[in-house]
Amino acid sequence: MWITDKIYNALVYIGLFRKHARILLLGLDNAGKSTLLLRLKQDRLGALQPTIHPTSTELVIGNLRCTTFDLGGHQQARRLWRDYFPEVGGIVFIVDAKDVERLDEARDELLGLLMVEELKDVPFLILGNKIDHPDAVSEDKLRWHLCVDSVKFRPIELFMCSIVERQGYGNGLRWLASNIK
Repeated sequence: MWITDKIYNALVYIGLFRKHARILLLGLDNAGKSTLLLRLKQDRLGALQPTIHPTSTELVIGNLRCTTFDLGGHQQARRLWRDYFPEVGGIVFIVDAKDVERLDEARDELLGLLMVEELKDVPFLILGNKIDHPDAVSEDKLRWHLCVDSVKFRPIELFMCSIVERQGYGNGLRWLASNIK
């Protein structure tokens, strides 16, 4: 088994083989999940309606081929998130960094996800979105508010970004791809 893993990892490293993973895009409604998918898939922006039904998209990030699922973030959609946890390779949790009034709600959802046994080995990428807005909180404030630095039992990282301005999320996605097993 050890030799097989070494060969597999070497093929992935030199680009002859791609890992495959399921990635869930989670977060409160209006955080930017659908906007991120549209940006990654078609490199464009558009007027988007709130996500009513889960959508999936195939993407390639470096040596990772992934099936991404945008599950929506409104209260009713959050009850369905758990149905997608089996076999998930990574979580992208998007937070609206300018919506200060909902940071407690975002933190509670994130901490709830971090406690799910099924997700105990899954890396979490947190994207603090909308940093182009003047009311967006700083990275330090968001990191503190979401309790990111207190999580010691899994790979987790916060990247500040502006999906609209094409800033920050690329580094975050590369981090996630490198942490998916």
